[in-house]
Amino acid sequence: MMFNFHPSAIIVVLLFTTSPQYGESFSSFAIRNSKSNSNALRVATVDAPTYTELSAEDIVWTPSEKSGKRDEQYGKLGQYCADLNTVIRRKTRTVTCGPVRFGSDHPLVRQTMGTTLTSDVDGTIEQVMRCADKGFDLVRITVQGKREADACLKIREGLFKKGYDIPLCADMHFQPVVASMVADCLEKIRINPGNFADGRKDFDEKIYETDEDFESERGYLIKAFQPLVEKCRDLNRCMRIGTNHGSLSSRILSFYGDTPRGMVESALEFADMCRALNYHNFVFSMKASNPLVMVQAYRLLAAEQYR
Repeated sequence: MMFNFHPSAIIVVLLFTTSPQYGESFSSFAIRNSKSNSNALRVATVDAPTYTELSAEDIVWTPSEKSGKRDEQYGKLGQYCADLNTVIRRKTRTVTCGPVRFGSDHPLVRQTMGTTLTSDVDGTIEQVMRCADKGFDLVRITVQGKREADACLKIREGLFKKGYDIPLCADMHFQPVVASMVADCLEKIRINPGNFADGRKDFDEKIYETDEDFESERGYLIKAFQPLVEKCRDLNRCMRIGTNHGSLSSRILSFYGDTPRGMVESALEFADMCRALNYHNFVFSMKASNPLVMVQAYRLLAAEQYR
């Protein structure tokens, strides 16, 4: 049997942090009924949580790299691996994604991306089942809007009914509210820092030259991102902070340029917000059509984590 997978179907994800187990307790969400051996979904509805909105002053941000403050606090940037001549897995936390575990204490996770329209519920279910039968551990599906978000619940429910617990990752596009909807039923959410909340392309209107310029606009990032982080934390969902070289925000491009450094700093900024909210169940990925840019971004990110 032939399969048509997305050209970038099989990816490598660089792991960062994880969280302890949290109870599934907020909003309207779908969970497996763990009290029986069936794969039926039990849908619970409770009042939405209330939380105190963070401000930029509440977050311990990674010190600025451009000003040299990071070097002062953590020392100079070193190597991106423990040994350039020996393959050694860097020690990481364990990140949970449904029944799948990421991290240095676990086997590499095999992920692929579906090619069906997510709104085609039956077609997506059938393709995910074929992927699982071929040995994949995780399948990513595209979620452009509310129609696809509504389909996600039906897809997850349909897979459970057919005996498949392979976790699904929602590849989000631009819409924080839709991402929060999808977190109700899927195990993993992929967000792109370049367009999740910071996707403005106002190159001709604003230039960011100093740390103060760059840091002054973090408030709207927190406002857009915090509700999703709170939900993923409380439902024990996994998140992929996936920077895309082709869609860096104008704010990042103005301050760091169209560079691997800009990719890394974009991801670290979102990681800082996650950690401030006691959410650690996330991974990083660096994506670029130019392999040299992608490799350099991964090496730079790994080196930052080492120091």
